[in-house]
Amino acid sequence: MTEAADGLSLAGYYDYYDTPVKILPTTEGGLAAWRLDRGTGGWQRANDIIDEIAYAMGGEIFVRSAGRFVQRVEEERGLSLKGDGPVFALYETVRAIEEQAVAERRAYTPDEAALIRGIRRRTFVMFEEQLQRAGDPGADPTIASAATGGDAERS
Repeated sequence: MTEAADGLSLAGYYDYYDTPVKILPTTEGGLAAWRLDRGTGGWQRANDIIDEIAYAMGGEIFVRSAGRFVQRVEEERGLSLKGDGPVFALYETVRAIEEQAVAERRAYTPDEAALIRGIRRRTFVMFEEQLQRAGDPGADPTIASAATGGDAERS
């Protein structure tokens, strides 16, 4: 794992001004940052924000666990993207659960929350695998397998 001069570990997952960002070590020993593109659901290289994340923590920059990162990415994809196919059918399922809870002015039941988390982990892998097949260098479906922490938060 790469560290900043002051010992801050940078590799990880973040919310950067309400956008999911991941910073990962490169094979050359450096870092690469990837920001979620809400228009495509893919990843845009964002190396220009590494220093800001490293040295301006706080305000609108938050560290996230792998689990919370997966949930945030899929929350954004589910809100921003439209289409056909299995991933989008699952996004619709989550949307229906969310709309029902809102209509009833209540929090998710434990079963609903668990179902949403499970669907989002699944859609994350499905979407990332599609991105990999399309050649997106920022795609990484393996993040979901590390996504155990932070899933308990309501998304």
